[in-house]
Amino acid sequence: MIKSLLIVITACTLLSCSNYQKLMRSDDAAKKYAAADSLYKMGKYKKALGLMEQIVPVYRGKPQAEPLMFRYANTFYNLEDFYLAGYQFERFVISYPKSDSVEIAAYRSAQSYYELSPRYSLDQKETNTALEKLQEFINKYPNSTYRVSSNAMVLELKEKLEKKDFETASQYLKISDFKSAIKAFENFILDHPGSKHRKEAYFGRFEASYLLAINSLPRLIEERLIASKKYYDSFIKYYGESDRRADADEILLEIDKRLTTINTEIN
Repeated sequence: MIKSLLIVITACTLLSCSNYQKLMRSDDAAKKYAAADSLYKMGKYKKALGLMEQIVPVYRGKPQAEPLMFRYANTFYNLEDFYLAGYQFERFVISYPKSDSVEIAAYRSAQSYYELSPRYSLDQKETNTALEKLQEFINKYPNSTYRVSSNAMVLELKEKLEKKDFETASQYLKISDFKSAIKAFENFILDHPGSKHRKEAYFGRFEASYLLAINSLPRLIEERLIASKKYYDSFIKYYGESDRRADADEILLEIDKRLTTINTEIN
């Protein structure tokens, strides 16, 4: 309590608006270092950052650089500038691999990329990067106290990618791009084996194949209806007892009727 009070008193005394501006214009790196540290501990990150940006080049390679560079990266994190936070934490990990703060820096770096992940409907480049960074952290620090939260973030990001891929496949079906829908549902099934959307993906693939068949040129209909029945079999193999069984059976009935009609016409 006393130490914290002294920090506040010192900062308030030295860093009034006018004194802060004078300090910003001065060449006294030691005073800037002390003031930046005080402001950082007070949570005045914008002012602390202004001073840090001036002294980071001065202290590079010196003993004071290690704590300064960690605070510098963490200041960006606290200001929610996650692009720069992720980058600066990565630099810290590379520059100070033996630091006592290297584990939390690696975690904060991965966490920064997690924060950059957009909503599922947008491009997921940052999501994939975040997954890579989080997995790297988990692999490097398997016994870390941050492992639980890291795994939780990984699960959330994977679910976001699942939702993105499933919605993409479903959208192809809605716009009647049946070939793309079949391919997208197949990719989803392969890429997300434990997904909660897996049943709907199997059904969606079957439905898309049926709709592709009945909307094809006459010479292709029979072949594609037969192929669709294979997708039905695949659906039944895994989800024959599900609430989608009746819908699948109804489509199968239509397939069999159409195949019977085709064979009758041929004969």
